Amino acid sequence: MSKIAVYPGSFDPITIGHIDIIQRVSKLYDQVIVLVSDAGDKNYLFNSSERADYVRKCFEGQKNIQVDIHRGLTIDYMRKKNAQVIVRGLRAVADFEYEGTLANMNYRLAPEIETFMVFSRPEYYFISSRGVKELAKNGGELKGLVPDFLISDLEKKLNPKKP
Repeated sequence: MSKIAVYPGSFDPITIGHIDIIQRVSKLYDQVIVLVSDAGDKNYLFNSSERADYVRKCFEGQKNIQVDIHRGLTIDYMRKKNAQVIVRGLRAVADFEYEGTLANMNYRLAPEIETFMVFSRPEYYFISSRGVKELAKNGGELKGLVPDFLISDLEKKLNPKKP
């Protein structure tokens, strides 16, 4: 049986921290599915197709990393794909509390599915999609926070005055 892990998130935008976690997890599982959420109640900077395309571009040529888009409960998607593990990244204590609550709710819904929490490396600990968007909006330096190919798209959306 193939070991499948699913890393769900908004990835709006994908950051270097996300990429690091995905690469590390891809060494442990036969298949990693990066699941781009499409929650109707959230306001995203990029639509789900754009976000999925950005993630795909990050992992071109890595055959065991796939990208999909899903609206609804992650547990439902997991069952459809026969996936065994949900991957969640942790940066700060606040992440731990939120992710622990989510993991316990998922366990209640699907005790056969495990949640695997991966700590960010110290050099990426401070990076968040929200922080990246705030920097872009105010003309801050984005190099080293997101993939280089994404910088101009972020700047165009959030700071069109930047040359």
